[in-house]
Amino acid sequence: MFLTVCLNPTIQKTLRFSSVIPGTVNRTGIHRLDVSGKGINVTRVLTQLGKKVLHLTQLGGDLRPLFLSLCKQDGLNVEWVESDSQIRFCYTIINESDGSVTEYVEESEAVDEGTEERLLKEFDSVLYGAADLKFLIISGTKAAGFSDAVIPTMVKKAKEKGLKVILDIKGNDLIESLKYQPDVIKPNLFEFASVFAPELIKDNDLINENINIKERIKSIVLEMTHKNKCCIILTNGSKKIYAAKEDNFFEVDVQPIRAVNSIGCGDAFTAGFTATLETGANFKNAIEEGMRCGSLNASFEKPGVIS
Repeated sequence: MFLTVCLNPTIQKTLRFSSVIPGTVNRTGIHRLDVSGKGINVTRVLTQLGKKVLHLTQLGGDLRPLFLSLCKQDGLNVEWVESDSQIRFCYTIINESDGSVTEYVEESEAVDEGTEERLLKEFDSVLYGAADLKFLIISGTKAAGFSDAVIPTMVKKAKEKGLKVILDIKGNDLIESLKYQPDVIKPNLFEFASVFAPELIKDNDLINENINIKERIKSIVLEMTHKNKCCIILTNGSKKIYAAKEDNFFEVDVQPIRAVNSIGCGDAFTAGFTATLETGANFKNAIEEGMRCGSLNASFEKPGVIS
C-alpha cells in the first residue's frame, strides 16, 4: 500500500484555445475541471497502475464537496482533516497555435489553528494502522499555516516505521527532511539548484547549461547521496535527467514528444517510478517506467493521468 501526502489541494481548470490574443477577450468551448495538486496526480496515476493507495490532505471551505466528488469520480481513496481553508484553483491555458501550456496558480489560504495537530494524528492512525503500508510519497508545497516541522516529522515517523520514503518537495521542507534519510528525493533541477547551488540561478532561471553546471550539480549530488544515504533524481522537463545512487551518477536521455498538456508529468513520473520500485526493480528501470508514465501523461488534456 502507498500513502501519498500533499498539503496544498487544488481544483484545476484547463482551457484549450486554438489561439490566444493577449489583451483581448478569448473564448473557448473546450474546457474541463479536475481535482489536482501534485499529491492527487500521483495518487491518480498509482491508482491507474492498479496500486492500492490512500491520499491524505487538508480540506476546508464550500468547495470541499466538489473536491471530494471529483475524487470519487476518479476512484481515489482520500482521507482529510478539517482546515477551514478554501481550496485553491489553478488554471491551465493550452494554446494550440504555438503548442504552449501556461499555468496560473492561486496561492493557498492559511489553514486554521489546530489543522497540523489533526493532520499528524490522522497520519499516525494510517501509519500504525495499515499493516500493508510500504511507501510514503510526499509531494508539493504546504499551505500557509503549517509549521516547518510538519513534513520532516512525517518523514521521521515513516522512516522509524520502516517505510520507503519518496519526496518531491523543495526548499526548507527538503533541507529539514534530509536528516532523516529519505530513500529518494525528486525535485526538478531548478528547484534543486535554487536550494543547493543558487549561484547557478539568474533572473529566476538556470543559467545557460554547460559542462560546468553539470559538474557542479554532480559534485553536490554525490556528496548528498553519501551524506544522507538517499538516491536523487533531478528532472528538467524535456532535457536529460540527472540521477545518482550511492557513488554512481548518471544521465538519462528523455525522448522528445509533442505534449498536449505537460501539467502533472512530473507527478506521473513519481508514481510510475515508485510503483516499479515496489516490484523490486532496480533504480534505472524504475526511472525508465517513470519516464514512460510522464510521457503518457503529456498526451492527455487531463492532468495527472496515463489512461
